Amino acid sequence: MCILGQINFLTIWLERSAIGLMLLALGSCATTRVEQSRQPTSVLGDGEAMVILGRVTPRGETEEDFTECLAEILSQGSNPVRLVSEDQFKNDLYPHFESERAPANVEDLASLFAEIGVRAQIEKSNVRYLAWIEGDTVRVDAGGSMTCAVSTFGGGCFGMTYWEDDASFEASIWDLKRETAAGQISADANGTSYIAGLLVPIPVLARPENAACKGLAAQLRIFITGMEE
Repeated sequence: MCILGQINFLTIWLERSAIGLMLLALGSCATTRVEQSRQPTSVLGDGEAMVILGRVTPRGETEEDFTECLAEILSQGSNPVRLVSEDQFKNDLYPHFESERAPANVEDLASLFAEIGVRAQIEKSNVRYLAWIEGDTVRVDAGGSMTCAVSTFGGGCFGMTYWEDDASFEASIWDLKRETAAGQISADANGTSYIAGLLVPIPVLARPENAACKGLAAQLRIFITGMEE
């Protein structure tokens, strides 16, 4: 019975291992689609800067991690973009971008930037463009099953689970010098992640939000500087 139990356990382990190795071989990736529209003169001048803000909407505020990801990518590389931090910009224009008072649409934004005190502060900071980021990541599908157990022959987790996430974000770029909308960029990334149980669970993650961030940042750089990284 002991030998039979060990054989059955080994058979199950090998079957699960085959599933896990197949997943690892296939890997997991995110499919990204990026679109943009722009004015022909949307390029930063010498000494001018851009600020990236998470937009506040009735659905909530854009994830802070995403705007931080954009800022990190744009501030690095061979062609970095000069950025004013979101916190600094909001502090300089306090309380206009607090949650309860933040502009909700283009009309509100135009009215705010037309105010004398606001205009003076923006000119002082030399911020030319504001990238208004809106979006989120949602779970669109999930399935599979996994069980974990401990026996006299050992323990572990067996099975497979998966989930599909869709990350959809849009950047609305506002030209603060001309007080007009300069264009829009949208990035949508979809990916399926897996966890295969091979005694120890092995995750294979797609990270669509990270893919959307990279795609949107690359297009923002071209939009603002006219050059790739």
